[in-house]
Amino acid sequence: MAIPLPAPLKRQIKGSYKKLRLAWLNHRYGFGSEDFAAALSKLGLKEGENLMVSSSMDCFATFKGRPTDIISELEKKLGPSGTLLMSSLPFVGSAIDWVESNEMFDNRLTPSKMGLIAELFRRTPGVIRSQHPTHAVVAKGAKAQELCKDHHLSSTPCGEGSPYRRLIDLGGSSLLLGTGVETMIVYHAMEEILEPTMPISPFTKEKYKIKSKDSEGNIVQTNTRLFNPYLSKRRYVTKMIPHLKARPGCWRQVNIGNMEMILLKAQDVLEVAQEMALKGEFCYKE
Repeated sequence: MAIPLPAPLKRQIKGSYKKLRLAWLNHRYGFGSEDFAAALSKLGLKEGENLMVSSSMDCFATFKGRPTDIISELEKKLGPSGTLLMSSLPFVGSAIDWVESNEMFDNRLTPSKMGLIAELFRRTPGVIRSQHPTHAVVAKGAKAQELCKDHHLSSTPCGEGSPYRRLIDLGGSSLLLGTGVETMIVYHAMEEILEPTMPISPFTKEKYKIKSKDSEGNIVQTNTRLFNPYLSKRRYVTKMIPHLKARPGCWRQVNIGNMEMILLKAQDVLEVAQEMALKGEFCYKE
């Protein structure tokens, strides 16, 4: 009969195991800023690109640097003619739940819930944040103003007139740092484009009137349809992966440490989604 260990001893063993595991991971998968920069080059990322980044700090557990170094390397790679963007949503979960909570989005003060890197980028000098109560974007670079202007006037959070849709129109890309295609929020812009071909709308019939504070403290109103909660729970962008990989030159992936880095042209993703739609195939679970 096994004798249960005292709780303090259990915690000590667990803590020691975590330290040993992290030491092994750092030895096996550790990488620094130069390695990260080299991986970006290997992906084919070029100066002057408009790039939306999704990231998971957990996948940078073996990174031998600071989170701000990751942002710096991305900015260096894009150069002065490029633009770096990240989603800056103020909630985790449902946009409808966020709106119904009656919390007011404040462009200057409301933190991003899209991970540590996105929140640090929001606080970086020179970064601007688009004015939208549910799906704000933070951006810095040559086209930041052009991409982010008048986001609050969009009739859906990520559709026409939003930074996400403009990223597609400008030939921009999505870079997924350890997150997978499920976090590719630019896909939401494609849902508005695909809506006429879909058997069920990805958006609510109701238009929500939402007030928020802009960067100068003024109250602005957004009239928007939000995402249909029924389809949102069934969204399955992973369904696109075989189609994206089958398209020549579309799927670019480099592994560094124990992280997958994936670079996708937004226009390629849209064309694949449209090809799937012509066959009656959409990115939702049955």
